[in-house]
Amino acid sequence: MRKFIFLLVLTLLAPFTFAQSEVSWKTADNWDIKGTFLASKNGKMVILLHDLARTREDYKNFTKRLENEEFGYLAFDLRGHGKSTNLGSYANFKKTGTDNEFNQMVRDVEGAITFLNSKGYQTEDIFIIGAGLGANVAAKAVGLNPQIAGLGLLTPGLKTRDVLSMGGIKMYKNPVMIAVGSIDRKPMMEANLLRNAAFLSSGQGKVLFLTAYEFAGTKMLDRYLTNNVITWLKHPALPEVLPDIPNLEENKTAEINYSEEKEEIINLGTPSVL
Repeated sequence: MRKFIFLLVLTLLAPFTFAQSEVSWKTADNWDIKGTFLASKNGKMVILLHDLARTREDYKNFTKRLENEEFGYLAFDLRGHGKSTNLGSYANFKKTGTDNEFNQMVRDVEGAITFLNSKGYQTEDIFIIGAGLGANVAAKAVGLNPQIAGLGLLTPGLKTRDVLSMGGIKMYKNPVMIAVGSIDRKPMMEANLLRNAAFLSSGQGKVLFLTAYEFAGTKMLDRYLTNNVITWLKHPALPEVLPDIPNLEENKTAEINYSEEKEEIINLGTPSVL
């Protein structure tokens, strides 16, 4: 009878095992960072970084989709934002300087990775997605954590509040996803420069570039790109591309219709993934 009751209790509790929870951690420089955590069912975790003057709530629609796809997530308020304001507001941060509080946000990300590691998640199974300022912080963070599984940048810039993104991109070797609105010329130009740098660092098949009309950041994500980003999280890199024509020196008997081969290659078109 006791065994039956014990099993019944476990059954009743099972649906709540993966409920999201409010969490917090203290950074090395004493900021209390507040976040929302959901355990993963597929072993993969996603850290979500919001834009300047925004909060983790910007990802509330996307996190529902992550949960449906069995991804875990950790969305949190960057220092000076939302509920992470024990030492002040972002409005009072210095806007320039390599050591300003915006640059120190990388410590918030370090704390997030440490928190997830303490929950049993390997860094190699953690993705980081950032929007606007959060994209630049994410790019800087992967320069310090090159084993991160993948980096997603929504409307990144080359420099936001003196947080530079290019240095981290040049050092990072794993898959990168970049998304930008196609209307504004400056963000598009800067995103393309970051794409080129990511391609040179990560290599063929590891860089995905998306555009989304007039929107930016998480609005772009909600309106157009959720399906694309979910697909990228599931398959962040293309499989190795094999040669179109087999090695005739190794296979003397291979029969190839070169005219058909040429026609097939032409019909393939240009791949959208670098």
